[in-house]
Amino acid sequence: MSSRQQAEITRPPLISRRKALAGGLGALVLAGGGGGAWALNRYVIDHVEVAEASARTASNVTVAEADSAGTGTATSYASDTAKISIQTVVTGSGDSQVTYFVADVTVTDATIMRSAFADDEFGENIIANPSEIAEGVGAVLAINGDYYGFRDTGIVIRNGVVFRDKGARQGLAFLTDGSARLYDETTTSAAALIADGVWHTLSFGPGLVQDGKVLNGIDTVEIDTNFGNHSVQGRQPRTGVGIVDANHLLFVVVDGRSAGYSRGVTMSELAQIFVDRGAKLAYNLDGGGSSAMIFNGGLVNNPLGKGEERGTSDILYVAG
Repeated sequence: MSSRQQAEITRPPLISRRKALAGGLGALVLAGGGGGAWALNRYVIDHVEVAEASARTASNVTVAEADSAGTGTATSYASDTAKISIQTVVTGSGDSQVTYFVADVTVTDATIMRSAFADDEFGENIIANPSEIAEGVGAVLAINGDYYGFRDTGIVIRNGVVFRDKGARQGLAFLTDGSARLYDETTTSAAALIADGVWHTLSFGPGLVQDGKVLNGIDTVEIDTNFGNHSVQGRQPRTGVGIVDANHLLFVVVDGRSAGYSRGVTMSELAQIFVDRGAKLAYNLDGGGSSAMIFNGGLVNNPLGKGEERGTSDILYVAG
C-alpha cells in the first residue's frame, strides 16, 4: 500500500487536513527553500482562474430544465426530460465482496447532463464535497468528475464553455447530439472540439470500453504519476461514466478499501461492469476516496467504508 493510500484511509476532516498539509509544507519551505515553496503553491494554495464559472455560458446552447421530484430516499426519478434509476449491486463475500452503484440515466437533451465546479470557481486546488457542489446547482443526480483542479493540463470544456486548452492525455468528449467519443487531446484543440459540437470534456482516463468491448492494456495505464498521487491500478474505489446509446448514460461508483464491505475493482473489472450493462463506450474518472454518487441531496455510496465524502474540484450532474 502506498503512502497516499494509507493517508486516504486515515484521513482527518477535510479542513484539518488542508491546514495540516499547509503547515507541513510551510515547514518544508523554511527548511528547503524554493522546492517547498513550489509544492505549497502547486498543491495547497487556491488558484482561481475563473470566478462565477457558471456565468460563462455557451451562446448557442439552450439548457433544458427537469422537473424536481423525490425526497432523497427514492432510487428512481422521472420527469418530462430525464429518467433515472439507481441499482445497488453486491457480489462475492468476505474479503472478496464488491459493492457498487449503477445509475441508469436517460435524458431527452444531452445538455441536461451538466458540470459544476467547487465554489463555482475554475482553477487549481479549489475543492468542496460533491454533495455541496450538487446542492448549489440543484442536481438530481451527481457523481465526482475528473478532479481537473489537481493538475494544470488537459482540455477542459464544460457546459459548452472552454476553460483550459492544454492537451496531455486521452480524453472523453460528450457532444450536444447525445453521443460521446474517446479522443487524443494532443491531436486537437478546444476550439476544434467546440466546432464539432462538444458539450463536455473529461480529462482523466483511461478509456475503458470502445465499441462495446473492454479495451486492452487498461490494467497497466498510469494517470498523473506526479508528486502527491498514487497508482490508479489494482483494486480501488472507482467512478466511471459510460454511454449505451445517444442520451442513454451509465454512472458507476464502486466502493473499496473496506474489508468485508467492498474491496474495490481493477480497471478491467470496472470496464466489464459497463459492458455487462450494454455500454458501447466508457471512461474512468477520479477514484479512491473521491468516488461519490449523490442522489436528491443524499450520499448513495459509502466512500472508504466511512460514509464521508472527500473534497473534489468538480461534478457531473443531471439537472433538476
